[in-house]
Amino acid sequence: MSILIALSSMLVELAIGYPERLFRLIGHPVTWIGRLIALADAQCNVESLSPGARRLNGALALVVILMLAGLTGWLIQTSLSGWVGLVIAALVGSSLIAQRSLASHVKAVADGLDAGGLAEGRKAVSQIVGRDPESLDEAGVARAAIESLAENCSDGVVAPVFWLAVGGLAGGALYKAANTADSMIGHRSARHLDFGWAAARFDDLINLPASRLTAFLFIAAAFFMRDASAGAAWKAVRRDARLHRSPNAGWPEAAMAGALGLALAGPRRYGGEVVEDAVMGDGGRRAANAGDIRRALTLYRIADGLLIGLVAVAAGLWHLVF
Repeated sequence: MSILIALSSMLVELAIGYPERLFRLIGHPVTWIGRLIALADAQCNVESLSPGARRLNGALALVVILMLAGLTGWLIQTSLSGWVGLVIAALVGSSLIAQRSLASHVKAVADGLDAGGLAEGRKAVSQIVGRDPESLDEAGVARAAIESLAENCSDGVVAPVFWLAVGGLAGGALYKAANTADSMIGHRSARHLDFGWAAARFDDLINLPASRLTAFLFIAAAFFMRDASAGAAWKAVRRDARLHRSPNAGWPEAAMAGALGLALAGPRRYGGEVVEDAVMGDGGRRAANAGDIRRALTLYRIADGLLIGLVAVAAGLWHLVF
């Protein structure tokens, strides 16, 4: 049932995404989880507490949030049955995946660069990355969009699909709650260094399988793309992935960089501060442009198709065996 939910959720999300009218009416699971995380941050992350107490509060808050999300998903799934239940579960599960919205936001950066130049490119990329857009030239904007596409393919597509397949709606909801917590409180700011420690470490752990799988999907996708290199993608992953400051982001970024003949990651500016990082790939850092964003989107779409095929095969084998 869980693998069928993962497969059908991908197909539903690919077909219709998350309708804007529905978002305006009831919001989105991420916004619901986000409100809960913000409440925990306001109530439990008290500056007068010691670092140890704030770390403990953050861990306890994370456990409560994960339990609520997982229990909600489990209750929904166990209340459903038959093909009608599968359709409802797929509709719910599709809200945890971001195939369409990710491609749309990244494409907007390429469109902005083509139509409005650097100013429009910076405006579009500011919607998907946390770095300072005003510090980016055209190549920097293009690299930021491609890096976001690579990393969010893992976090926003492959990982939720993986955990949906493993644990059904409970697994998918638990993953989405953990990933949202990391994005909100898992960064190394003065306020969240201790309170968000558990969220950041847990997110690193549960993204390990998906980040590796995403890299191999990009490598496989490069075989089917005329102007991409699977061999260079494999070489970049083996050489560079573990050098990234993140234990997970380096895998899809290195694969994307190698496949497209680019150099991604490296030093980046966030909040006025330069964050040092290893360079992924050995291509040109200055050469990235809107055309490279579109090439990255082609690679992403092929990889997404391969993922759908992989989950479909797994569902078929599961049905035959069990």
